Amino acid sequence: METIQLDLRNVKGQRRAVEAQIQQAADLILAGELVGLPTETVYGLGANGLDKEAVAKIFAAKGRPQDNPLILHLAGAQWLPIYCKDIPIAAYSLARKFWPGPLTMVLKRANVVPDVTTAGLDTVGVRCPDHGVTLSIIREAGVPIAAPSANLSGRPSCTSAEDVREDMNGKIAAIVDGGPCAVGVESTIVDLTCTPPRVLRAGGVSVEELEQVLGGLLVDSAAVTALEDGQTPKAPGMKYRHYAPKAPVTVVTGAGDVSAKEIKKRLEPQDGVICFSEYVHQFKGYRVEDLGSIEDKQTQAQRVFDALRGFDGTDVKRIFTQCPDNRGLGFAIGNRLKKAAGFQMITPKEKAVVLGLTGGTGSGKTSALKAVSAMGGQVLDCDNIYHEMLKTDQALVADLRAMFPLAFDEAGHLNRKQLGTEVFSNAVRLDQLNEIVFTHMTKEVARRLASDDNTLFAIDAINLLESGLGKLCHATVAVTSPAELRVQRITARDGIDELYAHLRINAQKPDSYYRAKCDYELENSCPSAQEFQVKATAYFKHLVGKLQEENQHG
Repeated sequence: METIQLDLRNVKGQRRAVEAQIQQAADLILAGELVGLPTETVYGLGANGLDKEAVAKIFAAKGRPQDNPLILHLAGAQWLPIYCKDIPIAAYSLARKFWPGPLTMVLKRANVVPDVTTAGLDTVGVRCPDHGVTLSIIREAGVPIAAPSANLSGRPSCTSAEDVREDMNGKIAAIVDGGPCAVGVESTIVDLTCTPPRVLRAGGVSVEELEQVLGGLLVDSAAVTALEDGQTPKAPGMKYRHYAPKAPVTVVTGAGDVSAKEIKKRLEPQDGVICFSEYVHQFKGYRVEDLGSIEDKQTQAQRVFDALRGFDGTDVKRIFTQCPDNRGLGFAIGNRLKKAAGFQMITPKEKAVVLGLTGGTGSGKTSALKAVSAMGGQVLDCDNIYHEMLKTDQALVADLRAMFPLAFDEAGHLNRKQLGTEVFSNAVRLDQLNEIVFTHMTKEVARRLASDDNTLFAIDAINLLESGLGKLCHATVAVTSPAELRVQRITARDGIDELYAHLRINAQKPDSYYRAKCDYELENSCPSAQEFQVKATAYFKHLVGKLQEENQHG
């Protein structure tokens, strides 16, 4: 049977033609047929989710395992009580924030939902797609539409009607062409039947965005590794090999420069490469799929399935791909690439870069540290580490007790106010305190650097240079700023007057001290913290790139 093409891209302004095609698609759904449907994530293979025979056709057309549950697509949150039960308040909070959109919620299913749709589970995944055409078809049909991705099981998902035609032509009744998908990766799936909620699949809504609504949140191991044999998937995409092109895929993780070099070392004449735009030129002579800029994860999400499909029909024998970091959409993109590879991965060993940041109050050190953090760096706040050590480091506490016995009560607890009274009016005692703290702090920071797999660190310490912590750094950076700007920032930040702000600045070391002692200077004359963070990001990218190159040759 030839598949009918319903093209809604070329009927703009023709309301009756659009309505006729929407009605035709809805009628096919109600007649128990399968229809390829556009959504903002990927194209779905839609059927009446309440019709057992129609749902069974989905499994047959895709070659999908029967224990892999489907997602019901709803017209909105008002449909939740019809198809779900025991609905938590969090579900409505998420719906208000993310529906229509790329978020699926796993809830307890109502009896009206058949077993075949949920693979026999007592839960069901539901979402409201952010695509006007498909929402209109759902409303016109008046039933929830079960719609997994419209690809053959195991193949890369479809992000265009042409992809659906390639996999499903002749197997389904119609394909509704609504243009390319805006998001490009499937919906995020979050299980709300457990406490705390659990992310079962990474997708178009990031973990960070979910945390803003839900607070506590766990990421299921199936979102980062494959389920073991015998485990039952609670949501699509958890168990089976997915998204795979015909040639085997290997994912190479790590920073862009490092992963590109690792791929180049391994390439043979008939290999293919998926890489970020910045590295395409390094693979001349090979078939290359451009994933998009390393900074542009939205484009990467839109291109990832096209990139994987792009090697089919070629003579490529193996595919090597770079992988984004796990922040934001990168978590979902990396998940799709790793599943396409069957979690066959290479992680090159990369030497870490350690920066030490120091400077006077109001100079902008906090914004500079945020820039490092936004680059994926791990910030080691020595003030926070010190307070943790007072609770956990017995050797530090023992040395403090031996030197400052009057600062401890009978139960052996440190009275920090008493300790401050004793040292801040006595320079000799302050030096003794600093010697103890600096010794233990340097050991603890060195331990954390050695035990963390991160490749970029920033040490935030008031006494970075005096404590010896600077010796752990590949570079120390003085964050400096004109005194008048520092005064403005301090008065706005701390609610003090200008006179007191000047007194605080004058009590600290001048910028000339930091310039003389540090390896580099980052000057902050920006009118806002946001502008300085942009400047700091560009500065650190250049500096870190330079230090990484020195690392590799050192």
